[in-house]
Amino acid sequence: MPRYLRNLIIAVIVLAVLFGLDLVFQGRAISPYFSRILMLSGIAITLAVSLNLINGFTGQFSIGHAGFMAVGAYSSAYFSVNYGVNLATVLGGGKLGWIVALTLATIIGAVAAGIAGLAVGIPSLRLKGDYLAIVTLGFGQIIVVFLNNIEAVGGARGYSGIPIVKSFFWIFLVAILTIVIVYNMVNSAFGRALISIREDELAAEAMGVNTTRYKVMAFVISSAMAGAGGVLLAHFDGYLNPKSFEFIKSFEILIMIILGGLGSIVGSVLGAILLTVLPEALRGFAEYRMVIYSLLLIILMIVRPQGLLGSTAAFKNWRRRFKKANTRPAETKTPESLGEEKPR
Repeated sequence: MPRYLRNLIIAVIVLAVLFGLDLVFQGRAISPYFSRILMLSGIAITLAVSLNLINGFTGQFSIGHAGFMAVGAYSSAYFSVNYGVNLATVLGGGKLGWIVALTLATIIGAVAAGIAGLAVGIPSLRLKGDYLAIVTLGFGQIIVVFLNNIEAVGGARGYSGIPIVKSFFWIFLVAILTIVIVYNMVNSAFGRALISIREDELAAEAMGVNTTRYKVMAFVISSAMAGAGGVLLAHFDGYLNPKSFEFIKSFEILIMIILGGLGSIVGSVLGAILLTVLPEALRGFAEYRMVIYSLLLIILMIVRPQGLLGSTAAFKNWRRRFKKANTRPAETKTPESLGEEKPR
């Protein structure tokens, strides 16, 4: 069977499963509380996998992911409130109209966040070291201050009136697309260039890899995916507040990929689900909930510092280095290496 046909069949099956599950959720077969947690997990997966592209696979350190998430959330929300509702009405007000409006909102949010990522990435990624961490931290704080002072999007009061769309299909379609895009990137020539930058940037440059170009491209794609995650969150709650995108949110996403394992897509998914479900599972412990939550994370980091699935990535890295060592040319034996005296 041709590869494109196999991929098409898989895509149709995935879409059919998502559509079926969406009908189940709409039919209230599952409690609204469980449904909410599951959908929030889907949003967290999009955010974690996108951050792992730049932090885990490229080896850069971004700590302002929530800033790009905010750009996507607010830009898409502004479009939906001022134009999306009218567009859906013009197209008949049915499912088709809302599908078109939400698709445009998602594209606008992702593109806006990608442009912001380009503006941040070009100056900061030309330099080596931890400059990206400093710049992204500052960017996240600037975005929060900026949103607090823009009355067009509610300012410090928050932005309300956003169309609420709690769709299992939409949320997990974006999450799956994020996983597929990152997986295909990592397993391509582009991904090998990113991994070479992560392992040794100087060696990658010596081999002819344009490290700045690849780092900026990865950062822009990661930022765009974070923007898509922001779009999902904006339309899930129907309300946005700048406080939701402060540094603690970026730190939470960072913990997800560290918990799951840097450089592991499956680990990112697992970390996102755990950090979404765990606080809810501990809700019954009232005031001790966050203490227990923090202790569990500390214990896990002590026992598994490489993350839950970090060993897989570490094993692949070890195997790659082992093969590289075995393919080195044999050393030429000299009289000194054989213990013989060099003839005079």
